Amino acid sequence: MKYILGVLLISGLFVGTSAFVNSPNHAAQPEELKWYSNIEEAHAMSLKTNRPIFGFFTGSDWCGWCHRLQATVFNKPTFKEWASKNVILLELDFPRRKQLPALQAQQNNELKNFFGVQGFPTVWIFDMKLDAASKQYQINAMGSLGYPRSEEGKEDQAFIATANQILAQKGQK
Repeated sequence: MKYILGVLLISGLFVGTSAFVNSPNHAAQPEELKWYSNIEEAHAMSLKTNRPIFGFFTGSDWCGWCHRLQATVFNKPTFKEWASKNVILLELDFPRRKQLPALQAQQNNELKNFFGVQGFPTVWIFDMKLDAASKQYQINAMGSLGYPRSEEGKEDQAFIATANQILAQKGQK
């Protein structure tokens, strides 16, 4: 995979959005994973745990393939176990029937543009560093994933195998 180094300006963009999301797609249950919606919160957890960010670009209220990815991969125990050990989950939502807070929508759009996301669902695995002097993030994109092509019922295994290949390139796995 091609590595991309980019810069995101911090202009108060991320301040004020919620720390994590427990949307209907991620119902709060003891075994559920935390899905952050604020890049700063995800970055802080990434630094604390030394795990990259798993950015899930989705249309929560309209994208059928996004719902299918959640059902066949994200809601499976194999993915939950893998994710809890390997990545920090960040949901970047682009709903059509509800309105996100302005700063969150701006954050999501800037990340969508930075990664060149053309369709949903798209997942990017990346890490970030904050340059204290310039107050800018440098983003290292490790690789991207979409809906896995695999035998029905084995989507989670195919998805995790591809994600592990991305992590292995960066020495994460």
